Amino acid sequence: MQHNTTMSRPARNPSATDELQTRRNVLRFGMSSLVGLRCLTGASAGACPQLQDSENDHLLLGFSTYGMKTLTTESAISHIARIGFDSAEITVWPDWDAAPGNMTVERRQTIKTQLADSGLRLTSLMEHITPSEKDTQHAAQRTRLAGVFELAADLCPAQRPLVQTVLGGGQWEKKRELLRDRVGDWLDLATAHKTVLAIKPHRGGVVSRPEEAVWLIEQLGQSRYLRIVYDYSHYAYRDMLLADTVRTALPYLAHVAVKDAVKEGNRIVFKLPGQAGTIPYAKLLKLLFDGGYRGDISCEVSSMVWNKPGYAPVAAAEACYRSLAKAFVEADVRRPA
Repeated sequence: MQHNTTMSRPARNPSATDELQTRRNVLRFGMSSLVGLRCLTGASAGACPQLQDSENDHLLLGFSTYGMKTLTTESAISHIARIGFDSAEITVWPDWDAAPGNMTVERRQTIKTQLADSGLRLTSLMEHITPSEKDTQHAAQRTRLAGVFELAADLCPAQRPLVQTVLGGGQWEKKRELLRDRVGDWLDLATAHKTVLAIKPHRGGVVSRPEEAVWLIEQLGQSRYLRIVYDYSHYAYRDMLLADTVRTALPYLAHVAVKDAVKEGNRIVFKLPGQAGTIPYAKLLKLLFDGGYRGDISCEVSSMVWNKPGYAPVAAAEACYRSLAKAFVEADVRRPA
């Protein structure tokens, strides 16, 4: 559907969805053994917890298959669970293994069961769609998103993982009305599928600051189905304080990605989280937890890292786990017990 270009739209009031929260019992070897097998009990096929529950006393530590492009989704999930993560994000871009077109009915059921049996919580599907001025392309994007929302429901029907995307490049002041109207159409689709669509502000993107994502959400009626992904690596070295960016994002926050950012000459280069020591993860965890966030802390490996010769995805995931598990201990923030 098309929307006018006025500066606001009527607020939506989607009906509440039935939410099923399940918990898994995890026997850990202890935080001194930061990478290792977990003994899992109580997970049933198809059981999916809430993404956010303010009554929880913990955050989740996860890993994104964006850092495992060379592996099948089934293999990636197996490694993520073995290493000790609590949750997973699956990348679903068209040329990736888990793109909806590659996910047969049988594979969807297999992965759904694998996630449940491993105890991993599927918190997010990573997309990458740039809103288009062309109506024909916009219609194609809606179809593509619908396929991702359907995949989310198939993999975790009781509580869909969110679908996250950046919004491409351009100048914010020139494109914000277009973004509002196109994202508004996407939001109608997300609401129909009862699945959260989460915007990720991205360094150099048309939406590059948390307040810009907040503007879109507020323009579109502050729907529960339109949220923010927070990633401080996109704010570092931009005179944007950690506490300020967290404070701005928190009211609409649904997912947190983590990776290091370093300045090399005139460019910013991404590293594995904890590799460069440029972002105080313990402080970040504490700010998020004290601010009421109870979702995922997802380790993201940048293409700047995984495109390099010799990149080893499993070793990278293990390094991410060591760094962030340590940060949880330093912050005195619990993970699921």
